[in-house]
Amino acid sequence: MIAEKAVPQVGLTPVRRVVTGTDAQGRSRVLFDGPAPNVNPGAIRPGTCMTDVWVYESSPASITGERDDEQLPFSFEPPETGGHLRIVQSPARPPSYDAAQDSTAVPLHEPRQRAGGTWDRGGANAFSSPVHKSETVDYGIMLYGERVLVLDDGEYVMKPGDVVVQLGNWHGWQNPREGSLMAFVMMRAKFDPPGLQHARLRPPPPPPGVRPVRRIVTIDDAQGRSMAICDAPAPDTCTDPARPGFASTRIWVTDGTPAAIRGGIETVDGPRRLEPPPGGSICRLVSVPPDEIFRGKVGEKQVRAYFEAMGSPGASAYSARAPHPYMQQTSTLDMCMVIEGEITLVLDTREVRLEAGDTVVQRGTRHAWSNHSGQPCLLAISSHDARR
Repeated sequence: MIAEKAVPQVGLTPVRRVVTGTDAQGRSRVLFDGPAPNVNPGAIRPGTCMTDVWVYESSPASITGERDDEQLPFSFEPPETGGHLRIVQSPARPPSYDAAQDSTAVPLHEPRQRAGGTWDRGGANAFSSPVHKSETVDYGIMLYGERVLVLDDGEYVMKPGDVVVQLGNWHGWQNPREGSLMAFVMMRAKFDPPGLQHARLRPPPPPPGVRPVRRIVTIDDAQGRSMAICDAPAPDTCTDPARPGFASTRIWVTDGTPAAIRGGIETVDGPRRLEPPPGGSICRLVSVPPDEIFRGKVGEKQVRAYFEAMGSPGASAYSARAPHPYMQQTSTLDMCMVIEGEITLVLDTREVRLEAGDTVVQRGTRHAWSNHSGQPCLLAISSHDARR
């Protein structure tokens, strides 16, 4: 294992990061395991800490070698043809807050463009970000606490397990009641042509008996005002009859990098696949039941039926000698976050126990997710096209 650098910051929650790779025999293994070292307290404004977990500079992303692609100079925006996974730690409104004494406050102002290209309208204070937008598609995944998404059409309170898909729109963040930990996958995108109208998405409800996953989709309207075109359970969920309680819910799909921003067009109504489109991505939330529910009852037939249902029969690495029946491998860069519960990442050479708040960068390696606890585990996985 390659050692991580120590994280010297005091008072911040370290973000555990596990990065996988392969050994000389092609077996999956751990390259890094420890606190993500690229920690940036106050990078944009005082009080907020941004920790970069992984950065990919182009798409398809490279998933070979042992270079630590998180160790790039901090930039709020992702690379021109790539993306990044960032964990944002935000403080709650201070007790006895007095706006008149807040030295960090910035009033709302006319839009200005930062050096990196992000647009800023001000409005920040000790518990709020500035109102801003960037030429990106963002998957924002709540991991811990509570955070308020501020749009021109209203405010949306987000809890753990909620996901927002931001399509290059104006928005701000507030923590009026409690602090939060939130993951952002930011990918370069292209703004819509001016004046394009956006329809509101009206997805069907998820299948009966499946835990719903709240999905908010946001965009700017023709007048440049930000709005939610969807705030409802994500509609596409795949279950596994051999594993009662298993559910894989697609949140959003992009079909290239830079990603096209298309308002009002549902992206998860096409054929299912574990692998994203060429140059694209898939965001999904996965509920993994305890292994004891299906232990000794699952064989090759049941496993292959699951991967067929997921649209990726070739992803199965099933073997009677494998450490887990659901071992799989795809040519993807998977950025994974544990939202609740605990899970074990099963590799060819070892097992890694993970808890809520831990992150995994899966670089095209053979693996499975095994739940040794007595409760379901909720994972967020953002899969990106990659090359070996």
